[in-house]
Amino acid sequence: MAPKKDKAPPPSSKPAKSGGGKQKKKKWSKGKQKEKVNNMVLFDQGTYDKLLSEVPKYKLVTPSILSDRMRVNGSLARRAIKDLMARGSIRMISAHSSQQIYTRATNT
Repeated sequence: MAPKKDKAPPPSSKPAKSGGGKQKKKKWSKGKQKEKVNNMVLFDQGTYDKLLSEVPKYKLVTPSILSDRMRVNGSLARRAIKDLMARGSIRMISAHSSQQIYTRATNT
């Protein structure tokens, strides 16, 4: 019987590294992208009517809630809240420099 020859190891699936640390490390994540919102900077008549009819029925009113639901920017939401306060439709619960909280006006 003839002696068996040793087989050569199979070629590796990984490419051979050349030069140690010269290759860039692969980035797996491209980073999160926030979707850009296109909010109105002025009220149109339909949105203003909706503001006057629906917002006084909200249990919680903040500039961020108005901005999200009415699709208006933050400064316009703050002005709308001042207008509703002047009309007596909503009342202030808490005021902080960064967040103001309002609720519907009740007859108490």
